[in-house]
Amino acid sequence: MISKGFVMTVYPEFHDEYERRHNLLWPEMKEELKNHGVISYSIFLNKETNQLFGYLEIEDEILWEKMASTEINQKWWDYMKDIMDTNPDNSPISLDLKKVFTLDFKN
Repeated sequence: MISKGFVMTVYPEFHDEYERRHNLLWPEMKEELKNHGVISYSIFLNKETNQLFGYLEIEDEILWEKMASTEINQKWWDYMKDIMDTNPDNSPISLDLKKVFTLDFKN
C-alpha cells in the first residue's frame, strides 16, 4: 500500500457545496477510483484557510496516475472547477505533500 497526502483550495463560499458534492459522489466515479487502485480516500477541510487536505491509500502509483485521463475523472474536474482553484485543464491545483512520519499498528 502507498499513502499519499496533498492540499488543494476550495473557495470560502463553497465549503458546504464541496462537501455536498462529495457526499453525492457519482457511483461511476467511485467504481473508477476502485479500478485505479484506491483503497481509501479522505478529504479534510480547514475552514480558516480554505485548504483541503487529501489522503489516499493506493495499490500502485502507475495505475493511480492513469486515473487523471479517464473520461469520468475529466467530467468530475469540469463539475468541480467552479468551486475551487483549478489549472487550465480543470484539474484542481494540488500540492503533493512529503510523508515524514508514519506510526502503523495494523501490522
